[in-house]
This record gives sequence, structure tokens and C-alpha cells, in this order.
Amino acid sequence: MDALILILSIAAGLIILTILVVIHELGHAIAAKRNGVKVEEFGIGFPPRAWSKTVPKSILGEKVTYSINWLPLGGFVKLQGEHDTDSKKGDYGAATFWQKTKILLAGVAMNWLAAAVLFTVLAFIGVPKIVDNQFNIASDNTIERQPVQLAYIEEGSPAAKAGLKVGDEVNHIAGRAITTVESMQQATREFNGQTVTVDFTRGGSSQSAEVALRSDETKKENEGYLGASLNQRESYRATWSAPVVGVGLTVQLTGLTFQGLGDTVVNLASGIAGKLTGNATQADVNLEKAGQGVAGPVGLLGVILPQLIKAGFDYVLLVMAIISLSLAALNVLPIPALDGGRWFMTAIARLFKRPLSPEKEELINGIGFMFLMALFVIITIADVGKILR
Repeated sequence: MDALILILSIAAGLIILTILVVIHELGHAIAAKRNGVKVEEFGIGFPPRAWSKTVPKSILGEKVTYSINWLPLGGFVKLQGEHDTDSKKGDYGAATFWQKTKILLAGVAMNWLAAAVLFTVLAFIGVPKIVDNQFNIASDNTIERQPVQLAYIEEGSPAAKAGLKVGDEVNHIAGRAITTVESMQQATREFNGQTVTVDFTRGGSSQSAEVALRSDETKKENEGYLGASLNQRESYRATWSAPVVGVGLTVQLTGLTFQGLGDTVVNLASGIAGKLTGNATQADVNLEKAGQGVAGPVGLLGVILPQLIKAGFDYVLLVMAIISLSLAALNVLPIPALDGGRWFMTAIARLFKRPLSPEKEELINGIGFMFLMALFVIITIADVGKILR
């Protein structure tokens, strides 16, 4: 991997994560201020502090400390009296159940809105196709397709022997124009077993190569005639309907995100259960599916973002929108230490009319944090495996 691309991907990843988490925390802070809860500190990054200043009056209230911290992994907001038993004026604990609900879910709402705005911008400039039946307005939808590219080349394949490389854009095979993945597959099938001229573009220059395609008799069941995986970027562009497309696509991907989270949890639970009961083969399959369904910081910085930086600015915006949407979906889950978990504990305490003591509240949040850290370690191990493969 190119060192410069890796450095740029790490910098871009940290900037993206910080921006999105700061947006999330800003939602909490604004909602807190509007509902009478004092904001004590709003920080970018995590301590130790690099710089701080207490501002007499700002949009978040009076005497709020703004800080920049050394660990660039997001941000935080500190509210006065954060335990449910705190009862002074301006304490979070003294707020009503409805006020706490608004404060806790404001971060989720901000990330969801940020995703909708980003998808709206993408709809104007061309949002890449990422799912089947992707939401669009048919009367205001222009489809743009880039040339067919070689995404992967098998070792020892006809493509490799002819000197073709990943990223080459195929224009013609045996004089036949290649405009879609399907047209290229049809051409290699039709000319199987023959030596054909492949015209392609590499680095902006037109080139050609003689390729001896596999035949039906020589290729194995899972092999292709050319021995290469194909990719074609497709994007949808809108004009007046861009805001509608932005919101509609955000709604569509929200549902798919929760579906994906559910599938990952089921596969992870099934895999662990299989290991405990002795069904090791199926357990490994389920655990592999769970690992493929998620990516942590290592996967984001080491695998995903380097490819996106090469792909272009629109794809960087795309991954930023998807991460923002993922943050919203993750934080609404009823897991202690997350917004959804805190709201769930608040709702239970209100239902039984028994507020949690600070000790119990911190214990539950601590257990939730340990669970999240364990999940982080599992995902990181899976990410490293993806990089090394």
C-alpha cells in the first residue's frame, strides 16, 4: 500500500470521525441548553487537554469551557449533575423524563440529519449506486456510468499473463465496444478459447494487449474466461429532487443498517453458541459472516478509506454519510454507555419510580463500556485479518 495514501487515509479518517462525533455531541449540548440543563464543557477529542477556554457567554450557555484535547477520536459534552439522583437547578438529573429524552436522542437526530444533508449534496453531484433498488425520483434521475474496470486479477490467469492490471479500464474486446459489465462478460463468453485484442485505458493513455481467453473445456467451475473481477461505478444525479432523494435514501439505508446490525448480532451469537456446543464448522462460518459485516477503526483507516481516497471526493462524502448514519443507528440501541442504553435505564427508573443510585448507574454503564470494548477488540482482530489476507 502506498505510504502517502495510508497517511492521507488515517488523517481523513480521524477528521471524519471527529467531525461526526462533534456534530453528535453538539446535538446533546444544544438540547441540554434549550431544556434548562447547564453545559459545563464541550470538548473536541479526549483528554489530556491541549487547550481550553471558559467563555462567559456562548450559544451553549454561560461560563462554558471549550477544550481541544490530545486524543483525536471524537469529542464529548459534560453536563452539570449527570446522575439521575442529582437535583439542583441546572442538573441533568433534575430534568423531566421528556427533557432527558430530547437531550439523549438529540445526538442521534443530528447524525441522522447530517447523513441526509450529505446524501442531498451527493444527489446533486451524483450519488454512487450502493444498493439494489436505490431510492430515486424516476422523473429527475440521470444515470452516469464510468468505464468497466478490472477490480481483481487472478494469479496466472489470461489477464495476468497478458499484462493487464487492476484499475485498467476496458474499452473494446475483439473490436466490440464494452459499455457495461454484462457486455464484457458476454464478449469473453462468446470469444472463449480464442486470442483477442483487448483495448484499455491505463493512467489516461490508451493501450492494447493480446489475451488468450480460457475455453469452456479448460476453465474450472469458479473461474472466468478472462480471470478477472469486474467493476463499474454507477451514479444517480438529481436536480430539483435532490433533497427528497437525500432524505429518502437516508430512510432506506436506516432500515438496511438496522437489518445489517441484526444479522451481525445473530451470526455472532450463533457462532459463539456453536463454539460452546461443539458445532465448530458452522460456528466458524457464522463468526466469519459477523466479521465481514462490520468494520472498526483499523478496517476504516487501513482498508476502506485508502480505496475511497483513490476513488474520489464523492466516495469520501459517501462513506462520511454512511458512518454518520451508523453512529445514529448504533447510539439508539439499548446498550448501557450508549444514548439508547441511558434512555432505557431512565425509562425503567421512571416506570418503577426508583431512580438509580450513582453507584448502580456507573456500574451498569461500566459493564456496557466493557462490552463495547470487547466488541471493539473482536472487530479490530477481524480488521487486521482483512488487511493481512
